[in-house]
Amino acid sequence: MANEVLNLTETSFDSEIKEGVTIVDFWAPWCAPCRIQTPILEAVAKKLDARAKFAKLNVDEARGPATTYGIQGIPTVIIFKDGEEVQRFVGVRQEFELLGAVQNAL
Repeated sequence: MANEVLNLTETSFDSEIKEGVTIVDFWAPWCAPCRIQTPILEAVAKKLDARAKFAKLNVDEARGPATTYGIQGIPTVIIFKDGEEVQRFVGVRQEFELLGAVQNAL
C-alpha cells in the first residue's frame, strides 16, 4: 500500500516527527507554489512506500511549529530524523531532489 501524506496539526506535530524519518511540507492553501509541491511530495511518498513518513502542516492553522522552525517562506520541506531537523528545502523542489534527500536520511 502506498504511503499516505498525513495532515499534521499543532497538537500532533511533535508526536508524529519524534521517531524515524518524517518529511514535513509546511504550506498554506492560498500558496500557488505549495499546490505545485503537493503532487511531487505524494509521488515521492509512493516511491518510498512505508520507509519514511510524509506529512503536511498548514502554517495558517498551526503557527506554533511554523514559528518554532522559523518558517519564513512556503513551501518549506523539512526532513526530520528522530525529531531532529536534518535537511531543509525552501521553494518548490523536484522529485529527484526530495527522493535523494530522504534516501540519505534513511
